[in-house]
Amino acid sequence: MMDSTSLPERIRRDFPVLQRQVHGKPLVYLDNAASAQKPLAVIEGQREYLSNYHANIHRGAHHLAQLATEAFEGARNSLATHIGAADSKEVIFTSGSTDAINLVAHSWGRSNLSKGDVVLVTRMEHHANIVPWQMVCEATGARLEPVNVHADGTLDLEHFHAALERFQPKLVAMVHASNTLGTINPVTDLCRAAKAAGALTLVDGSQALPHMAVDVQAIGCDFYVATAHKAYGPTGIGFLWGKEDHLNAMPPWRGGGEMIQRVSFEGTTYNTLPHKFEAGTPHISGGIAFGIAISWMNAIGMDDIAAHEAELVAHAHNAIGSVKGVRIVGTAPQKVGVVSLIADGIHPYDMGTLLDGQGIAVRTGHHCTEPLMDHLGLESGTLRMSFAAYTTTREIDIAVAGLERALAMLR
Repeated sequence: MMDSTSLPERIRRDFPVLQRQVHGKPLVYLDNAASAQKPLAVIEGQREYLSNYHANIHRGAHHLAQLATEAFEGARNSLATHIGAADSKEVIFTSGSTDAINLVAHSWGRSNLSKGDVVLVTRMEHHANIVPWQMVCEATGARLEPVNVHADGTLDLEHFHAALERFQPKLVAMVHASNTLGTINPVTDLCRAAKAAGALTLVDGSQALPHMAVDVQAIGCDFYVATAHKAYGPTGIGFLWGKEDHLNAMPPWRGGGEMIQRVSFEGTTYNTLPHKFEAGTPHISGGIAFGIAISWMNAIGMDDIAAHEAELVAHAHNAIGSVKGVRIVGTAPQKVGVVSLIADGIHPYDMGTLLDGQGIAVRTGHHCTEPLMDHLGLESGTLRMSFAAYTTTREIDIAVAGLERALAMLR
């Protein structure tokens, strides 16, 4: 275990981009919920593959193909171990969380949903965990029902349980941690209640994987998705974990190479897991680098990352709370490293632009959670600061001071 207070000092040298300047100012990168920066191990891992052993995987008998296959499947094994999968074949590589949710929606959903069925989601979901379900509901005659969120950003548990009883949903899709509010949902309890009501469960772990230990067995969900680029890995790669019996019962979503055993014009026999859902040449370098990112996080320690980010959130809440006319949106007692805020009479984009001029990178807008913003009455969205293992309290102080300067200019 590492002393969490020293964590950034120990790892910041692993991130070359953190040494650069933006607009003549040292970069303060607080946009990690959108995408985290990459450590040298990940950067070099991708470069090593592309430079020294690039080949297509699984089908080649030559040496480079074997090396590439071993590295790619080794990454799958690392990921399976990291999330507590019963078997690595339950881990399906996708292009990201969005792709993974679409896979379940269109493969499981089109096979199991029919007119009158209900898919239950929360109002704090990312669009990626809303729109695919809307699409499959439109195709099958099922309907989507949302669960309310309290003003402090916590899920309305009374409404959740009432919705389970009222709608008897076929599936409940929920975010593990909100990308806008930072709220950590009690997914273990929610999945247990959904199962008791006869529903399957999908958990979107995009904002959980970088910030905390994830154990799909302990959570008790049926599907879990996450993406690499928020967890110090590359873009264009993510995963779907699903229970083996569910995945075996689901038809392939895409057709092509790799997902077949035999093809003829009379018919095609599909491959076994995980390849049944991995049509075509995958993002090989991305998969390998994803495995390296997982190993990098484990070497630091997920408990240390979580403890450090909890300190960052508390520090940010205290610092922002002293800024006149600013309100934090989302004050749940359990949060990942995300702090959203609004300022009286000032558009978030204007604040974000002035912060950028000071070398401070934040995100503004709806954060792909427009239904949540509508629910909370935030037409213009929020300004979001989001943290990572390498974020320091000093960077938060710089950002808050920059915010005060921006507000003085805008007012």
